[in-house]
Amino acid sequence: MSKRRFLAIALVAVVVVGGAAAVWSQIQRPQQIRPGRGGFAGDGPVPVIAVAATRGDVPVYLDGVGTVRALNTVTVRAQVEGKLIEVAFKEGQDVKRGQVLARIDPTTFQAQLDQAVAKKAQDEATLANARMDLERYKRLVASNSVARQQLDTQQATVAQLEAQVNLDQAAIDNVRAILQYTTIVAPLDGRTGIRQVDEGNIVRGSDATGIVVITQLRPISVLFTLPQQQLSDVTRAMAKGAPAVEVFGADNKTVIDRGTLQVVDNQVDQTTGTVKLKAEFPNNDLQLWPGQFINVRLLVDTLQQVVVAPTAAVQRGPNGIFVFVVQPDNTVVVRPVTVAQQSETQAVVATGLKEGERVVTTGFARLTAGSDVVVTNAEQVLAPGSEPVAAPRRDRRPPGERRDRRSQASSNDAQL
Repeated sequence: MSKRRFLAIALVAVVVVGGAAAVWSQIQRPQQIRPGRGGFAGDGPVPVIAVAATRGDVPVYLDGVGTVRALNTVTVRAQVEGKLIEVAFKEGQDVKRGQVLARIDPTTFQAQLDQAVAKKAQDEATLANARMDLERYKRLVASNSVARQQLDTQQATVAQLEAQVNLDQAAIDNVRAILQYTTIVAPLDGRTGIRQVDEGNIVRGSDATGIVVITQLRPISVLFTLPQQQLSDVTRAMAKGAPAVEVFGADNKTVIDRGTLQVVDNQVDQTTGTVKLKAEFPNNDLQLWPGQFINVRLLVDTLQQVVVAPTAAVQRGPNGIFVFVVQPDNTVVVRPVTVAQQSETQAVVATGLKEGERVVTTGFARLTAGSDVVVTNAEQVLAPGSEPVAAPRRDRRPPGERRDRRSQASSNDAQL
């Protein structure tokens, strides 16, 4: 093979390899989508959701976990021994104070009362006769017909009989009280529980279970605890009056009853570092039940006319807390802020934000200081305690159509 022919073949091989490498590089190069409406280029406007900060009164709450307890609980027991001849209540019945619940056989106690009454009548007759004798002795002593000693003796006899009559009256009162104990009445308004004894049984005052347990459900109390660090806030609120307390249902969102704080315990539990509090609720709808575990929220203060922003807008970085503020020209700036209070839905901004300024709540991934943004939701004013609601997305085309158009745009850019 001649030298010239070898060089020609080598040159052709180099050209072929270079062309193949160029084609392969073109295939492997990532496709870029040109910036434009609906595009995804990094230099396009960033879609965000923004909400305007507002000014208003914000309540300050302390959260705790509590247990419902009946305001009063009474175990109804027999005060005398006897046969239970009547049960006048139903299990789970609401009863009033003084309502008859049960009756014990009163025969024996009625007989004892009759005996005491008869004994008093007997002693009263003896006393009347002694008083008449005393009058006779007084007249006889006046005429010196009898000795003075007999008059004194008769006066002592009358005094003894008077004391005996008083003793008989006390016995009557005692037996009458015992007789009243055979009729068992409700000591308070409340609801009866499960009956512990059936009609026909012998009941005694020493029975541990009693006849029935009555619990007062309206009103009802709740015992809950708070950390000792919050005790000063509670005492300040108590100094202004009884603070409001709310209890929540199983979803921890629905308020099932509202009441007032009644008592703060006089000491801190050293084992847990908490203090016990007691609140009272009307419980008109019987949503609270003794023994139930519930979440409690205690109102201790109200911040007056403060700037409020959504909690989602508050971001934390190496330099502290900040928010993205949307400018009138649809660019964002990073604004350091100070948060005085924060809940799941809203944050009280002490410094760094003014009323009416729009803060970004969604779309932080591509945001930097000075980025162009497009606010994709219909703006709304965030009232204290409310949650921002995002508006529907701008592009209302079906997902399939959007994917087809993006694929077509990518193919066109690749061809270009």
